[in-house]
Amino acid sequence: MAEPSVRMPGIVLASLMFQHVNSDSDVEGLILGESKFEEQVTISDSQADHIQIEEIYNIQQHLPCHRLNNFHNSEGDVNLDGVKKILADNKQESVIGWYRQRRNTDQQMSFREKLVHEKLKRALSNPHMIFVLLTPSKVTTPGSTHRMEYAAFISRSRLFLKVPVLVNNLGLLEQLAYWKVSSPCSAASYNLTMKKHSSSFFSSNGLLREVDEVNKMNDSLQSELEKACRKLEESERLVETLQADVSALKKQLSEKRQNGANGASDEDPPEEKNNLMLHKAIRTLFARAPLLHTQTLNLAAHPVPETCCCCTENNAEGTATALEQTDAAEDQESLSLLSPCRTKPQKRQRGADLVRERKRRKSCS
Repeated sequence: MAEPSVRMPGIVLASLMFQHVNSDSDVEGLILGESKFEEQVTISDSQADHIQIEEIYNIQQHLPCHRLNNFHNSEGDVNLDGVKKILADNKQESVIGWYRQRRNTDQQMSFREKLVHEKLKRALSNPHMIFVLLTPSKVTTPGSTHRMEYAAFISRSRLFLKVPVLVNNLGLLEQLAYWKVSSPCSAASYNLTMKKHSSSFFSSNGLLREVDEVNKMNDSLQSELEKACRKLEESERLVETLQADVSALKKQLSEKRQNGANGASDEDPPEEKNNLMLHKAIRTLFARAPLLHTQTLNLAAHPVPETCCCCTENNAEGTATALEQTDAAEDQESLSLLSPCRTKPQKRQRGADLVRERKRRKSCS
């Protein structure tokens, strides 16, 4: 059994709604278009092919009647003269059904509408006829907003079935969806006009020029997106490398803080660390150097011998005591020489003290 469906352009549906809103009563008329059968073959792994036949009604135009019951009477009998008068220059074979617009009613066919539909099928010798019903209803109290509902019906063995109505320019469509809809049969020069202006809208491969431009823009956007992704990946790799370097430096710094640098703390300034290391090296290498030891000087800045020939045996003890004091002073002087805090005035004062001590020894002897 073929699955029926009704396809209607949005402009035809809008025209029907506009006509009904601007009328004071119900409206009815004839529907022009074509009905055809399409065969769809589906190939799958489970079976070789699956053939599905679809019955499609393409609505292309509507012809309204000036008043109700124009081509039929109250009993449902169809008047062929009235039908031909409504068709005017249109062919009778282009009639695929009729429509009616009612206000504030349900989406159901009345008994009279069913009678008219069956008799119209016999009068026009067309078993494939459709009936379109539009039932607008008020939503708001002032009547400023209306809701329009529409449905299509076909009869099969005197059983009326409701079929879906697909509006061509509503919703998402495929690229070639509009090509499946036939041109209006009332336009005699339609093909001539399309041939004349098709070069402005279609390219040599049959696609719309706008579609080609959109495809080019899409390719350009994809290339820019790939470049941005590559730059982002490179920056992320660089950040990972920098984080690894920072972690290694932190580890080295923690190890230096734990071990220390030759006993010096990391909190000390680098100048103090260098001075401490220099003093330690001098003490180690030149511990017995005579120039680094303190000597007694006279007024002429010459070193005084450690032993004096004028000393007698009687005052040997005093001399020994003085020599011990001198040795102690020399030890203190050797320490003060290596000390960075010693200054020249302190050296002069120390030399003067040693000269006075030397004079006192001579006077005592």
